[in-house]
Amino acid sequence: MASTPVITVLYFAAVRDAIGKGEERLVLPAEVTTVAELSRFLENRHPALAGRLGSVRYAVNEVFAALEAPLAAGDVVAVIPPVSGG
Repeated sequence: MASTPVITVLYFAAVRDAIGKGEERLVLPAEVTTVAELSRFLENRHPALAGRLGSVRYAVNEVFAALEAPLAAGDVVAVIPPVSGG
């Protein structure tokens, strides 16, 4: 029997503010195997994120990742919204 994949998700800036936490450990359902699927999963898990993740960047294990990037047990995924300032 395969182990259930557990990942850590780090939330930054406006995303952190929207859900009220900076980090959480998640058990991924079998259908969540890529960053894109994780994005949809997070929008369902946290209604405050619905429609807000289209412009964020994702990093998996401290490396920016494409939406097609696979996820594996033990990964650390950062959700990084656009930053403005000057």
